[in-house]
Amino acid sequence: MAREAAEKPPEEILSLWKREQAQLKALLVEQDTEAWQRDPAFSGLQRVGGVDLSFVKGDSASACASLVVLSYPELEVVYEDCSMVNLTAPYMSGFLAFREVPFLVDAVQRLQEKEPHMVPQVLFVDGNGVLHHRGFGVACHLGILTDLPCIGVAKKLLQVDGLENNAQHKEKIRLLQAEGDTFPLIGGSGTVLGMALKSHSHSSKPLYVSVGHRISLESAVRLTRSCCRFRSPEPVRQADIRSRDYIRRTLGSPRPPPEQERSQKLQKPKVCPKEGSEEPAGEGSPPETHS
Repeated sequence: MAREAAEKPPEEILSLWKREQAQLKALLVEQDTEAWQRDPAFSGLQRVGGVDLSFVKGDSASACASLVVLSYPELEVVYEDCSMVNLTAPYMSGFLAFREVPFLVDAVQRLQEKEPHMVPQVLFVDGNGVLHHRGFGVACHLGILTDLPCIGVAKKLLQVDGLENNAQHKEKIRLLQAEGDTFPLIGGSGTVLGMALKSHSHSSKPLYVSVGHRISLESAVRLTRSCCRFRSPEPVRQADIRSRDYIRRTLGSPRPPPEQERSQKLQKPKVCPKEGSEEPAGEGSPPETHS
């Protein structure tokens, strides 16, 4: 989801961003707020959402912002919104939200205005929540601005607060034998920042799950596991697939090889917005930093 940019923002911009993160962080809720979150079977949960940005190959500013809503527990796509966007804020590790979240908020607001009955009860975000340099990643930012429960799900470990992808960490990963196995991500401060989760029996790499907003870590991990048909949770996976497909259809990019296309066959959405409405990496995307 993250994308490198050519230049670093001026120090005054970084200071403003840090100040805004701190102000929004004061509103963060890291506990369950909904009855369905406390139910062992998530009774009452009917709609789960996922967001993602995929980039045009060779262009660090052009991207497709995607929001999908899936039924739960069936995990069938019932709504999708894809739109091409032009990112003007530069990329800086730890400040991904200022580059990408405005477009995701716009997508949620379009849904709230056009089809409020389809608004998801929780959003999965391809990135981190409180597992972040200042404890306020993209999943927290989006959660606060939309006032929706959010879960951060990253494929790579963001090395903050003493967390390192070292030999000890790799050994813990090796000990994740069964689907659903976990170990806590405890920073040098002693804070549990997230959980490493073996989300699928055929995946040797864990997901890094962290709280975004209005959900506990325990509920976030349980729900992530229940939404995984592959390594990534299905809402994020579908948002990624559909955003890349939208780029291909809109810009005429080459289609993936037939065998890859078959493995990513799209479900037909039951409800679509009128305008413009691994699990493969995003269109032309570089290594992810998930910050």
